[in-house]
Amino acid sequence: MNDVQNQFRFSSVLGYCRMLAVLVMLSVCIGSVCALFLWLLDVVTACRIAHPGLLFGLPLAGVAVGLWYFWFGRDVEGGANLIVDEIHEPGAGVQLRMAPFVLIATVVSHLFGASVGREGTAIQVGGSLASATARLFGLRPSETCALLTCGIAAGFGSVFGTPVAGAVFALEVLTLGRLDYRFLLPAATASIIADWSCRAWGVHHVFYPLMFQGTVMADGTLWHVNPVLAAKVAGAAVVFGLLSWIFAESVHRLAAVMKTVCPRTWLRPAIGGIATILLVIIVGNRDYLGLGVFPAEPGGASIVSFFGPAFYPWSWLWKLVFTVVVLASGFKGGEVTPLFFLGAAAGNVLAHALHVPVDLFAAVGFVSVFAGAANTPLACTLMGVELFGAGDIVYFAIGCFVACVCSGKTGIYLSQRVGTMTLREARSRIRN
Repeated sequence: MNDVQNQFRFSSVLGYCRMLAVLVMLSVCIGSVCALFLWLLDVVTACRIAHPGLLFGLPLAGVAVGLWYFWFGRDVEGGANLIVDEIHEPGAGVQLRMAPFVLIATVVSHLFGASVGREGTAIQVGGSLASATARLFGLRPSETCALLTCGIAAGFGSVFGTPVAGAVFALEVLTLGRLDYRFLLPAATASIIADWSCRAWGVHHVFYPLMFQGTVMADGTLWHVNPVLAAKVAGAAVVFGLLSWIFAESVHRLAAVMKTVCPRTWLRPAIGGIATILLVIIVGNRDYLGLGVFPAEPGGASIVSFFGPAFYPWSWLWKLVFTVVVLASGFKGGEVTPLFFLGAAAGNVLAHALHVPVDLFAAVGFVSVFAGAANTPLACTLMGVELFGAGDIVYFAIGCFVACVCSGKTGIYLSQRVGTMTLREARSRIRN
């Protein structure tokens, strides 16, 4: 009997070591690909700013990418939702070609000025590499699900430089209101290693200038929770949650309209490209193209700019319109960085209205609007800590959780589940 037990333990240890080796290899690969992706985004963004005329090629670039997916990538067009579906109901797996398809398509989108993000690409890169790794090593379905979750964590954590938030996001995004802690340790391991690997290539993540780290009292002590300020954060978070709802609903509803107006999937990006050019002409600047992390010109609207004293009253609205148009028409990229922009811009406006620290409200809006749109309040609270410091964690938590409640069950990931239903099924049931 002892021999049998020892053999079982030995085989179990070998199995854990095997999975750990696979996980480390996968995480290094994902982190390295994300480093390449971030470098390419910097290159094409600088190129777009230096050559403004590239914007007029956006409709043609969108059609070219649409045709590429139509001819060769129909089975990977589902993107991040396809990966989440595969975790819930394992099937044929996620094809490896999803990674190069979405990476190239996103780089093209940014080169010509589409207002898209980068998290969708990172998640798809992580998921497709994880699925290919599972097939390569002949892993069981349960092991494949774990590896796919780790792929999401590694992609998200490395592309934003937030490994702890990446691990929790990978668990939280699967099912609304429920966390499955079975995959927490491997997801955290994958996210941390991928982040290390990404940084090892010399990639530097953005520093956001949040100086507010609490209220200084009369005796010189630092008070991290001011009741009045906390109440104002909660009130602002209601607005952040409504913005999350408006964003998600606008993308879904406009996408449905686009399908009716233009049944050909590969032609829809032309509509979004032409609309973007017209919007630039109407606005009179190019502040709302691409990621919008840094201003395209001095004094322009950008995420970093919203942390300063300048007032940007309508930037949140313009970024909302620019992003909804291109995402609904089929451009590849992601929603998260535009949501960061939207939240920080709204925080800038509300800070001036409520007479509170602008940088604090920009930071709270930054994470809260994303929390409401993705239904991931815990991950976004941790993201706030990793990006801005732990001194304002109470305000981040208030903002993220209130925004998530106010945004309802509408979300940007339609394959996210509510109990046993996906958000797509829940929305359909509500309408019927």
